[in-house]
Amino acid sequence: MIENDIFRALADPTRRAIFDKLAAGRMNASALRQGMAISQPAISQHLSVLRQARLVREERQGRVVNYEIDPEGLALVAGWLDRYRAYWPARVNALSDLLKDMEP
Repeated sequence: MIENDIFRALADPTRRAIFDKLAAGRMNASALRQGMAISQPAISQHLSVLRQARLVREERQGRVVNYEIDPEGLALVAGWLDRYRAYWPARVNALSDLLKDMEP
């Protein structure tokens, strides 16, 4: 199931940081590595996991490979969240009512 791959990919803090950087726009691996204490092979491995989870896509321009967020992967996350969206308002309201009942 692709949702498992997505959440497994985002469970790693380094991959989340890479994904956050890509939210600002398209970047190559060298730009993504700036400010991070990881090697070029490690960034490539993290990007590979993000690509396999369909969160990131690559575009080759000659020898340069640029990465960007893949909207299709985000649509899968949004679809997964939509299944649970209706659940939370009722639970929050029930908690609010409970807290009001507990007040002295």
